[in-house]
Amino acid sequence: MESPFKADILKGKVGLITGGGSGIGFEISTQLGKHGASIAIMGRRKHVLQASVSALQSLGIHAVGFEGDVRKQEDAKRVIESTFKHFGHIDILVNAAAGNFLVPAEDLSTNGFRTVMDIDSVGTFTMCREALEYLKKGGRGRNSPSGGSILNISATLHYTASWYQIHVSAAKAAVDSITRNLALEWGTDYDIRVNGIAPGPIADTPGLSKLAPDEITIKAREHLPSYKIGDKWDIAMSAIYLVSDAGKFVNGTTLVVDGGHWLRNPRRLPKEEVKQLSRVVEKRSRETPVGVPSSK
Repeated sequence: MESPFKADILKGKVGLITGGGSGIGFEISTQLGKHGASIAIMGRRKHVLQASVSALQSLGIHAVGFEGDVRKQEDAKRVIESTFKHFGHIDILVNAAAGNFLVPAEDLSTNGFRTVMDIDSVGTFTMCREALEYLKKGGRGRNSPSGGSILNISATLHYTASWYQIHVSAAKAAVDSITRNLALEWGTDYDIRVNGIAPGPIADTPGLSKLAPDEITIKAREHLPSYKIGDKWDIAMSAIYLVSDAGKFVNGTTLVVDGGHWLRNPRRLPKEEVKQLSRVVEKRSRETPVGVPSSK
């Protein structure tokens, strides 16, 4: 699809994207780059980084990749410093690195729970903390009178409750809290905007293949006629809005981009039956009011 944004809306900006070599992270890297930003991606797998950087460069995007694990503070510090040295400044940090798998709570080990918390929530905070000196107003290499922008990729799993996702629900709830608190503190003190995106089910992503394989997706479609799957493009366009001047007055918000998926509720009766039943119930209510005191 054609982007609704001007091609140079992010011209001169530098974006660092964790988990930027695959899935949603790579699409965000691609679209930020197509809209004028220079891109650094951070990931643990060297071959994925190399392939992703080559793909970005083939599109004419200034891109570089750095190996690193967001769970390790020394890696976070090194990658952020390397990005600064390579491009001279950092304007945008996108925390898209995440871990996930389906598992009943009773089968989830403490180590498994901790791993996801470390990647999603602790890793997000660590990257934010190490990037502060480069993103804050007047910080190192700032070529703008204002501060930079942070975007944290969250989820909607914790808005209600999700089967076999207690670890990720807890981690993403923490991410949302990090987003709000940093928006308050750093928005006030350092002019840094901190926002989030909570994607729904997105096609061609590791998350969908793990959490909603074909067997589950087909069954969901049978019971939910309105079941929809979004595109990575949808998330990337939301990212552009939030990190660009288009979203300059948005701070502390986690934008849900899921087509209303998390609001879904299985339709228990066909629409025509509901209409007929409604008329019957309404007539009965008028004829025999409920809760009206008797003459006794």
